[in-house]
Amino acid sequence: MLQEFLQDFGYFALFLGTFFEGETILVLAGFLAFRGYMDINMVVATAFFGSYAGDQLWYYMGRHKGRQILARRPRWQALGDRALKHVRRHPDLWVLIFRFVYGLRTVMPVAIGLSGYPPLRYLILNGIGAIVWALALGLAAYHFGTVLEGILGSVKKYELWVLGGLLAIGGLLWLRRWLKTPRD
Repeated sequence: MLQEFLQDFGYFALFLGTFFEGETILVLAGFLAFRGYMDINMVVATAFFGSYAGDQLWYYMGRHKGRQILARRPRWQALGDRALKHVRRHPDLWVLIFRFVYGLRTVMPVAIGLSGYPPLRYLILNGIGAIVWALALGLAAYHFGTVLEGILGSVKKYELWVLGGLLAIGGLLWLRRWLKTPRD
C-alpha cells in the first residue's frame, strides 16, 4: 500500500514540498529511496526542480512586489531586512547557500529579488545552489539509511518507527514555524 501510494503521489508530493520549503520532505524521500520505495535519482531530480521553481517564483515576486510581500508579515519584514544585509555584503554567496540556512529559505529569494540582483545571474546561481542542496540532502538521507541499517541490522522492522520519527520531527518544525508566524 505504501509503495503504491508513493509511486502514484510520492514524487508529486516531493515536488510540492520542495517548492514551498523542502528539507524534511527531501530527507524523508531520501530515506524512502534507501528502502526501495522511491528512486534516489528521481528524488534528487524532483527536489532540484521543486526547489528551483519555488525559489525562482519567490525571486520574481520579490523583484516586483518585494516590499508589499514583506510588509504583510512582521516576522518576514524583520527576516527580510536581515536577509537584505547579507545579500548586499555577499550577494553571490547567499544565492548559492540560502537553502542551507534555516529560517531564511522562503524570505531570502524575496530579498534577493528586492535587492536588484540580476535575473540571469540568479537563474544560473540559483540552479547551482538547488542542485547542490538536492544532492547533499537527498544523498545524506539515503546514506543515513545505510548507517542506520549497519547499527540496527535490518531496518525493515524499524521502518515505520523511523518514518514516523522523521514525520514527527518535520511536523514539529512546521508547527513551531507556524506558531511563531504572526497572523494578519
